Amino acid sequence: MLDCGTIEVSDLDAFSSAGDYAGETDTFTDSCFLVRHPDGNLLWDLGLPGVLAIAGPQTQQIFTVSLEQTITEQLADRGMSPDDVDYVSISHSHFDHIGQADQVAGSTWLVSQKELDAMFGEGAEIAQEQQALFSLFAPMEQKVFEDELDVFGDGSVVIFETPGHTPGHTSLQLMMPETGPVLLTGDLYHRAESRELKRVPRFNSDEAMTVSSMEAFEARADALGAKVIIQHEPADIDPLEGKIR
Repeated sequence: MLDCGTIEVSDLDAFSSAGDYAGETDTFTDSCFLVRHPDGNLLWDLGLPGVLAIAGPQTQQIFTVSLEQTITEQLADRGMSPDDVDYVSISHSHFDHIGQADQVAGSTWLVSQKELDAMFGEGAEIAQEQQALFSLFAPMEQKVFEDELDVFGDGSVVIFETPGHTPGHTSLQLMMPETGPVLLTGDLYHRAESRELKRVPRFNSDEAMTVSSMEAFEARADALGAKVIIQHEPADIDPLEGKIR
């Protein structure tokens, strides 16, 4: 696991369409996951922009974001380089999940067709700052999929669609040697309470679709007996001590 930043939220109101988070604050982890497999290495999510490691914390609207080390630096700490990353995949195309695509530009991008269309399709309405981040994916070779992708063909690493937060949002299923089945949520949930109460952010692309994805995700988790890791939830991330075994 890589520490891809910290996000302090000064008002959580936008994170529940029910309006019950108004005035609350929280601090989110921003985690990326390096999945090592005999047939290649996958980097799941790309965190906050690498420039933050030099510039220091930045505040925009309700978010204060910070980053201690870039992906490249953290790979070096593991005796690796970006050239060792064969595949990258993002849970979705929000700024805190795509910020360091430039550091792994030689990797193959595994991407949902729906999310690719939301990013680059005809009629996509993208803010200027997002366009700059999206452009970082231009050098990458793409492998596009629908519904789900068994990355290595053996069921150990499966990317599956959980749309609603964005049109092509995805989550990740892992089969780990010690822990067993693990599901990484992406931003299907942001907090433990989001999962318990099925809270849907106001800024999701489709609320009804999000709820449907939550139900399908929970059915999968139950069927597998999976450990669920909410990627922005410190209570899920901190006990891992940097690694899922």
